[in-house]
Amino acid sequence: MKRLLIRNGVFALVIAALSSCSVQKTTTAKDVELPNKKEVLEVSRRANQYFMNKWPDTKKEIIGKKVWPSNLWTRAVYYEGLMALYTVDPKKEYYDYAMSWANNHNWALQRGTYTRNADHQACGQTYLDLYEIDGRKNPERIKDVKAAMDSMIVTDKVDDWWWIDALQMSMPIFTKLGRITGEQKYFDKNYEMYAYTKYKHGGNGLYNPIDKIWWRDKSFVPPYKEPNGEDCYWSRGNGWVVAALAKTLQDTPKSDPHYQEYLKDYKDLLAALLPTQREDGFWNVSLHDPTNFGGKEMTGTALFVYGMSYGINNGLIDRETYLPVVVKAWNAIAKDSVQPNGFLGWVQGTGKEPKDGQPLAVDKQPDFEDYGLGCLLLAGSEVYKLK
Repeated sequence: MKRLLIRNGVFALVIAALSSCSVQKTTTAKDVELPNKKEVLEVSRRANQYFMNKWPDTKKEIIGKKVWPSNLWTRAVYYEGLMALYTVDPKKEYYDYAMSWANNHNWALQRGTYTRNADHQACGQTYLDLYEIDGRKNPERIKDVKAAMDSMIVTDKVDDWWWIDALQMSMPIFTKLGRITGEQKYFDKNYEMYAYTKYKHGGNGLYNPIDKIWWRDKSFVPPYKEPNGEDCYWSRGNGWVVAALAKTLQDTPKSDPHYQEYLKDYKDLLAALLPTQREDGFWNVSLHDPTNFGGKEMTGTALFVYGMSYGINNGLIDRETYLPVVVKAWNAIAKDSVQPNGFLGWVQGTGKEPKDGQPLAVDKQPDFEDYGLGCLLLAGSEVYKLK
């Protein structure tokens, strides 16, 4: 299907997957059959069990092009998903698995307590979740992650999040600490750093206020173009932003002076995703150029499902508009990505743009297989809550 875009007075004819637009015209929320809760849990459990069976030792290093400790960001995203699954399926084995991981790493951040790198901080999200699950009785569990964020707060530096993935890795830590401690300083620093990424990095910020979508980092700010002449908007990168904003809205008080801006950015991004959904329910790796490694991709799709489902469940977005899109995407993931043995297909490997980790396939193992599962479990936990 063709659409006509107007950008700086220039008409550009672009081929785009606009299946969701037709969905909105022909399908209403009342017509949509919600995914069966037992089936959602079965899919989530199956994928998770495959991973837990493969990685029984929670401290085992990850060996690829180099050797990685198992508290790096990819594994941290998995445990975020596991904690989300635990909220709807509170199995002791999930708790024990997460506790083993945290204990095996002494509740420490990757590369030291005072790291400013969001990827190295990401494991702190699960540490905070486990601290709360046990009634906040063990402050030593969050000592390092709190010290890291406090060390950032006492400086004027706000330019650490130069790539949009960092928003998901670090923003929820600030807002969780703000909610747990009741201290406004965490919410304030969170916004200062978010605002620098949005308005300053790359010259004028990594957020395009025209398209309402985010460039992955300054490398992709115009004049960089996709093969079809469009801006490069990476699916999973924008999925990280969706997740970051959903989690930020979850923990930030509505009275916070920046809550409404987070909400607007979240709603605008979700709206911008609607016309880019594929006919089969997935999203492409490139949101505005379906010819650039076009095809099914699970991680970005799952993060969009998570963010949209969260919005529906919490009354932040219009159910009539988004429910058909969410259900179509989740059904595609459950059918085409999650294999009978729990292996996840159509997962793009680590990287920063559409070409990385290509070509994808239903049976191709990515360089890291943990963060894709984290994305799936985040999505499943919110789809399960749909009413």
